[in-house]
Amino acid sequence: MLKKIISVVVSGCLLATFAASAEDAASGFTAAQQAEIGKIAADYLVAHPEVLVQVSQKLQEQQQAEQQQTMLKQVLQNQKSLLDDKSTPTVGPADAKVAVIEFFDYQCVYCSHLAPELEATMKSNPGVRYIFKDWPIFAQRWTNSLTAAERGLAVWQQKGPAAYIAYHNAVYNTGHFEGALTTKDIDSATRAAGAPVSIKAKNAEEIFTTNSELAQAIGLTGTPGLIVMPVSGANPQNTTVLPGAVPAEELQSAITRAMHP
Repeated sequence: MLKKIISVVVSGCLLATFAASAEDAASGFTAAQQAEIGKIAADYLVAHPEVLVQVSQKLQEQQQAEQQQTMLKQVLQNQKSLLDDKSTPTVGPADAKVAVIEFFDYQCVYCSHLAPELEATMKSNPGVRYIFKDWPIFAQRWTNSLTAAERGLAVWQQKGPAAYIAYHNAVYNTGHFEGALTTKDIDSATRAAGAPVSIKAKNAEEIFTTNSELAQAIGLTGTPGLIVMPVSGANPQNTTVLPGAVPAEELQSAITRAMHP
C-alpha cells in the first residue's frame, strides 16, 4: 500500500514538473514495461524517501518564484496607486528616491513582529518614504482591528506624519494582537500621539476598501505585505515584494537594491 501511495504522489509531482518529457518517454514503452518502471520507481522511493522531499521542495520553490514574478508585474502596473495616493498615511521626505509600502492590520501577529524591524529600518533610513496602507482584514473577527485603523487614519489626517508614526508604533508596542488589542490601548496610543480620543477619520471606509482592492490586485493574500521600490524608474530588478514579516537586514537589502534604478 505504501508503495502505491508513493507511486501515485511521485507520478503527480513528475507530471506537474516534467509533463511533456514524460509523455514522450512513455510512448516508447508498452503498458507492461511502464508498469514495471513504476514499480521500480516506487521501490526506489521507499528505500530513498528523501528524493520525494527534494522533489516537493523544488516544486515549492518554483511556485514561490512564479508567485513573486506575478506580484512584481502587478506592482509595476499599479505604481501610481501605490506611490501617489494622497489619502494614505505617509512618513518621510517628499523628494525621497525610494519608498517602502506596507499593507498591515493592527491585530495581525506577524505585523506586530515586523513593527520593531520596520521602526529600526526607518531610523537607519530617514531619507526613505514610508507609506502605510491599512488593510484591516481581521475586522470581522476583532472590532478593534477596524477601530485602530480608523483612529490612526484620523491622527494622520489631523495631526500629520510625526503624530501618526507615534500612534502607529505605540499601538504595536502594546504587544497586543490576535484579539488582545483593547480600546484602552488605542486611546492610550492616541494620547501618545498628542491627539484626543474623540478624533474621527474622514472617508475611512472608502480608503480601506481601495487598499484592500489594491492588495488583492497585487496578489497579496494576507498581512503584512511589503513593497520596496524606487519612486521613479522601478523595474523587476530594483523592486522587491515581501509577502510576510522579514528582519531589518532583509528590508535594508531591498532598500539598497531600490536605490539603483
